[in-house]
Amino acid sequence: MPELPEVETVCRGLAEALEGHRLATVELRRGDLRWPFPERFAERLAGRTVQRVRRRAKYILLDLDGPDALLAHLGMSGKMLVEPPGPAQPPLGPHDHAIFVTDRGIRVAFNDARRFGMLDLWAADALESHPLLKDLGPEPLGNTFSAPALSLRLAGKRTPIKAALLDQRVVAGLGNIYVSEALYRARISPRRSAHTVAGARAERLVPAIKAVLQEAIAAGGSSLRDYVQASGELGCFQHKFDVYDREGEPCRNCEETMVRRIVQSGRSSFFCPTCQR
Repeated sequence: MPELPEVETVCRGLAEALEGHRLATVELRRGDLRWPFPERFAERLAGRTVQRVRRRAKYILLDLDGPDALLAHLGMSGKMLVEPPGPAQPPLGPHDHAIFVTDRGIRVAFNDARRFGMLDLWAADALESHPLLKDLGPEPLGNTFSAPALSLRLAGKRTPIKAALLDQRVVAGLGNIYVSEALYRARISPRRSAHTVAGARAERLVPAIKAVLQEAIAAGGSSLRDYVQASGELGCFQHKFDVYDREGEPCRNCEETMVRRIVQSGRSSFFCPTCQR
């Protein structure tokens, strides 16, 4: 599933193509994705101007000049692909389920082979009350996400720190890859009880989280299976992983201990048992 850096990268590609431009036509090529589309979805969007494209956690938000805002999630395999106008536009494929064409002829196709993604419309002035957004924690790249703030959210939590960081109510947008990478940089074991990370360890962890996310965004995200940028290009941060998917390879820090993989809550955690305590 695309994580924060991948979604942020897609948002930036969409912003370049859509912001300040009118959605001339909107077409649905099926009745649902993960859930049915809202009533009159295409009709409510056609003719609206995209004022801003932004991200909240792993969700893509389009602020429009009307009463509705568009909320999108890429699911497991979703893509939002931008094609410039002209005869070179490739033909639509069987997994291109929602098509947006701007007043400049730019086409954005929501492509989702597994159909775990979603598109929804919600009142723009009440977007934070959307069921998928209302309980989200702070943005890890925002000013409110700090060591004291994280410590407060971890106080009393007896779950492993890996599980706590994947809880979107604790911090929004983090996923399996970047939590593993951040914990490695902060030298914190994914098995450590979350409440023990509050304080000095949080002072190491918060900047590690921010740095990993910023570097991944700069690299266009990580392409492991389905993810591509809005341009169709692959991300390349997967070539810079320190521990994720490196089971049995030497730790880049101590160069002696092999990276281990364990399963926590059904997800793989990668770490160095010598460097991470």
